[in-house]
Amino acid sequence: MGFETIVYEVDEQVATITLNRPTAYHAITEMMNKEITKAIKTASKDGDIRCIVLTGSGKAFCSGQDLADVDEDTNHASFLRERYHPMLMAMKQAPKPIVAAINGTAAGAGMSLALAADFRVMQAKAKFISAFLNVGLVPDSGFIYILPRLVGYAKALEIAAIGKPITGEEAYELGLVTEVYDSSEWDEKVKQFVNRLAALPTTSFSLIKRYMLDGMHSELDVFLEQEAQAQRIAGLTQDHQEGLHAFAEKRKPKFTGR
Repeated sequence: MGFETIVYEVDEQVATITLNRPTAYHAITEMMNKEITKAIKTASKDGDIRCIVLTGSGKAFCSGQDLADVDEDTNHASFLRERYHPMLMAMKQAPKPIVAAINGTAAGAGMSLALAADFRVMQAKAKFISAFLNVGLVPDSGFIYILPRLVGYAKALEIAAIGKPITGEEAYELGLVTEVYDSSEWDEKVKQFVNRLAALPTTSFSLIKRYMLDGMHSELDVFLEQEAQAQRIAGLTQDHQEGLHAFAEKRKPKFTGR
């Protein structure tokens, strides 16, 4: 599969999407928006893939929107609707876990991209930077929606407004990332984390992902019915049967994603 701004690789059950504009620290262009969206949709449809990883090549994760694409005549609303919204919705709708492996600085829309993933792991020396106010803009690409749900309103407002860089250890303490790894063990630890997710019962995970966020906005009676339907679907999977057999046989289950 040919891409210009990303590298798409599949290793066993994991699809890795590597941002690949190193001279621009992987600043996001229109082409990159489209290619990330296409790659996520491709991985989502592939029944053999059970986890998706987003990362950057070299020392950076993503420096945000390439400002060469923005000028005083830009209609920022249309810009977001056409470029970022399809990408973010593809991530939300992906039935597989998406891991942002933050290998370096994630700034502006690059931070938003990391926040939109289901899980985040981060190098200790990497940094999150909310850079939007530096150019007189509002944090976008889901930033304002997701961040307070992760860290609470007060801390999210502080991050958005003050823009102080957040290190890996600080991000871990805030609950922004699941794990923090030193650069010396980065590749090995990320692989272990991703493989652990890939070994989960895929259908059950997809149902959790689908309903957990939506449930934050649902009335209890509506959500309970959705929960019941989700459990019915999960109960019909081969993974559920495997889980029951493994429990009865006092062994670790071997889920296949079916």
